Amino acid sequence: MEARDLRVSDAEREHVGELLQRAVGQGMLSLGEFTERMDTALAAKTRAELNVVLVDLPGIQLISEFTPPPYPDQPYVSRPVPPVPPTVHRSPAPPPGDVVRGRMSSVSRTGSWNVPPALEVNTRLSTVTLDFTRAVMSTQVVHVTIDDYASTISLVVPEEATVDLNGVETVGGSATNKVRTGPPIGPLHVVVRGKVRFGSVTAKHPFGTSIRRMFG
Repeated sequence: MEARDLRVSDAEREHVGELLQRAVGQGMLSLGEFTERMDTALAAKTRAELNVVLVDLPGIQLISEFTPPPYPDQPYVSRPVPPVPPTVHRSPAPPPGDVVRGRMSSVSRTGSWNVPPALEVNTRLSTVTLDFTRAVMSTQVVHVTIDDYASTISLVVPEEATVDLNGVETVGGSATNKVRTGPPIGPLHVVVRGKVRFGSVTAKHPFGTSIRRMFG
């Protein structure tokens, strides 16, 4: 079997996403082109399909020894065989079942859902809502780790809750805290960390909270 026909993993798709992000930062791709190529990368099943979004970007290393046809309609350029990308070391993941995944979709956790002590949000081009107002808590402090590309993530918390967004790194995106921050002084404290690329994460109260507070 040729290298082009090998199946790709989530780690390889993520590596390509980081290369596309770098291309945006260097002015080689617009945000629209980035989104289009991310869609292609997330849907890729083989290395040939995955590498096609990189081949016309100068100085960008492909993920294997195979050099696919140009993308799109660019003259073919012979490229040297790139080195194997280094292994990415990550912090320990939350226990199985405590991961919220979304790929070009809408994901929500609302009502009386059971909230674990640690929660990972792994999303691409999605809309995510985590509503803690009526959730069943197992601990006072909840740690949320975000790994996202171009998604809209909303954390809805009760009025007495606090949220810490200081550990969120944004690349072409935003992290907005509309609630109290600081140490865990109430029944719920949400600590958020991770990386948001061309997306947004917002901590807020339920709709109408400010109006109810205004009228006592």
